[in-house]
Amino acid sequence: MDERTRQRQPPETRATPRAAALPPRVGVPVVPTWLVPRPRLTARLSRGVLGPLTVVVAPVGAGKSALAMEWAATRRAPGPVAWVACDGSEEQADVFWSRVLTALGEAGVDLPACANALRPEPPAPTGSAGSGPLATAAERPLLVAALAAGLAARKDPVVLVLDDFQPDTGSPVARGMASLLRHAAPALRLVVVSRRDPPLHLHRYRLAGELAELRTADLAFDDRETASLLAQHGVAVARPVVSALRTRADGWAAGLRLAAMSMQGHPHPERFVAQFTGHDEAVVSYLVEEVLDGRPPALRRLLLTTSVLEHLNAELATALAGKEAAAHFAALVGQNSFLQSAGHGWYRCHQMFADVLRVRLRHETPGLVAELHARAAAWLGEHGLLAEAVRHALAAGDCGYANRLVVQQLAIGQVLALTDARLPGDLVRRTPAGELGMPRQFLDPESALVAAAAALHRGERSVCAQALRLADELTGELPRDEADRMIRCRLMHAVVRMAKERCWDPQAARIAAADAEALFAQVPSGLLADRPELKALALFIRGHAELREGSLKAAQALLGAGLKASGAVRNGALRRDCLIELALLEVLRGKFQTADELAGHAGRPPLPPCAPEDPTPAALHLVRAWVAMTRCASVRARGELARTQAALRNAPDPFLAGVGSLVARLVTMAESGTPVSAAPPDWLGDCPDWLAEGLRQPVRQACALSLAAARAHTLRGQCAPGQPGGPAQGPGSRRPPAESLSAREHDVLRRLAQTMTTQEIAAELYLSVNTVKTHLKSVYRKLAVTRRSAAVRRARELELL
Repeated sequence: MDERTRQRQPPETRATPRAAALPPRVGVPVVPTWLVPRPRLTARLSRGVLGPLTVVVAPVGAGKSALAMEWAATRRAPGPVAWVACDGSEEQADVFWSRVLTALGEAGVDLPACANALRPEPPAPTGSAGSGPLATAAERPLLVAALAAGLAARKDPVVLVLDDFQPDTGSPVARGMASLLRHAAPALRLVVVSRRDPPLHLHRYRLAGELAELRTADLAFDDRETASLLAQHGVAVARPVVSALRTRADGWAAGLRLAAMSMQGHPHPERFVAQFTGHDEAVVSYLVEEVLDGRPPALRRLLLTTSVLEHLNAELATALAGKEAAAHFAALVGQNSFLQSAGHGWYRCHQMFADVLRVRLRHETPGLVAELHARAAAWLGEHGLLAEAVRHALAAGDCGYANRLVVQQLAIGQVLALTDARLPGDLVRRTPAGELGMPRQFLDPESALVAAAAALHRGERSVCAQALRLADELTGELPRDEADRMIRCRLMHAVVRMAKERCWDPQAARIAAADAEALFAQVPSGLLADRPELKALALFIRGHAELREGSLKAAQALLGAGLKASGAVRNGALRRDCLIELALLEVLRGKFQTADELAGHAGRPPLPPCAPEDPTPAALHLVRAWVAMTRCASVRARGELARTQAALRNAPDPFLAGVGSLVARLVTMAESGTPVSAAPPDWLGDCPDWLAEGLRQPVRQACALSLAAARAHTLRGQCAPGQPGGPAQGPGSRRPPAESLSAREHDVLRRLAQTMTTQEIAAELYLSVNTVKTHLKSVYRKLAVTRRSAAVRRARELELL
């Protein structure tokens, strides 16, 4: 055979070595030396190729191809691996299928029936449809059918890897590959590596459970992999620095690699990490060249204008970019894997790519940024996405609109920290003095109200009072046709007053709560249902007042409802205060066990910090003192009374001071062994000012019950050592439990009081669970109890905690 004849033959039929006829971009690449091993992902690929289709879809620089190379090098494939490096969106059908066949041949898959299918057909008659003088292989089904038949006849599977496979939907390559995948089963195992979803009917395979997917979030580097990458460049930093770098880069492999290259030889790598963002010159250049500049003008404009958003959907993109640009939104989310689905039609842009887009936006159209933020704020505000709307309004420099949104949506509680939901910190941190000093024609009641709430949150009571007065005046000046706006402003005014006076002036707080509850009925019920923190505060304040006025049933109902509402908004401070007030209510009823349990719940860490003027700690110590007195633990009771007095010096409360004096007398009587029958009938005094008429009879009964309980403890010999009636501590007496508990049992007991589980105690003390259980049994035995709660209660009685 001469050389000319041999050259005319298809590559698969030539007699020369295969390597000599190998077209470019075919064959498994050699694993680069810089590759970071990722066994957690190669294992997923190995599981994926057990099914017909595996896709690895992620943006440029995410490490897709490197992962596929590493997996191929592990030799864990179920059969031979054929690798084709594709041409992306510029795929030519004849070139593509030639490469596929060559790659299969190089992998040892013999398909002689497919050789003739690559020869072009003879020219079709003039005028015939569907063919041309040089019809390509993919424009006829012969090649795909022959290839599918040849693969389907195999007993062993073969893995075909298509790297950078991005044909257009409906193109000959896409149609042919979908047909091949469907008809070559079960032998063909296809692995597609791409920047976007390949047009291979993924939903069909997903529903059948035959699709394995690795996407952007899966390919994100973890801390261990980030540390390995840094080590390749000779960079050694602490774990927190590694984690911070990985977070800043969003786990993006290329970004981490660029950062590592910049950190090589850097005198202060920790400082570099603190400043590393998508503004980095190397990152900007890489992404602009690889992603942004190759986009059509409409898609590029859509990317830039929506870059100001943290999350976006089609409607919001239209509001920012206009209908013409937003018409390309579906193509954008389909072709750009830097946009990750957040569910329900929303998408999130990769952090570093978003940074790059914002840099380009400011450079190319700096005057457009504020306008885009304003459009975003308007759309988000109309759709009830308050926090994001406020953030964009502040970014646009429109503080007035941000304030109006807060009041219009009754969200002043978020400024006051009445709920775990938070508005942007700039709204709270900014100083309102400048705004309050502006001419009145430039002020509105909403701005004054938000300024008042922000000042109160910062502890600036005088500024809060000034802003409240101004808000009241401006609300009164609103036109009559803005009645709904006036109602919402007055409601938010009442809420700020409640929060401001709850510790300083309970009567003023109660008036504010009554005003708020009257206005609740005048605002939309659906909106109010989304703000349970407002009702929680009003319920607590009313319950607090009803308790001191002697309406115990009403107080219990209000405080119980307030407790439920505060739990719904995860307001730890309000929940704690409701529990303490309920404990105080129960102790005044003489239900000491219930009061002790409520006080225990209220005192569980972590406790929210109390303001110096808050009398709540005094009430908690008072409940504990009275309960301790009923158990003949006078030392502990007097200690709690001392803490009550210390708290009341910062936050005077005549009611709590009066109850404290009463408990002190009861402790003295219990110490002297005074029986209930010998107690003075006028121990409440003639008519103490601090005690409402409705409370006198319940309190008398509670005093009698507490003395009887203390006397019963004395007779049973259950008083703590050293207390009146307690066991002697002579040479022949039993040693107290405080001495009999070992150091390790003390450790377990302290964590038991923190409501930690057995597993948590074991983990913190580096013990086995069985060892902790053994210590618990010993603690129960020594304290003569059988339950956790009883052990904690008994330990507190004996001042072991």
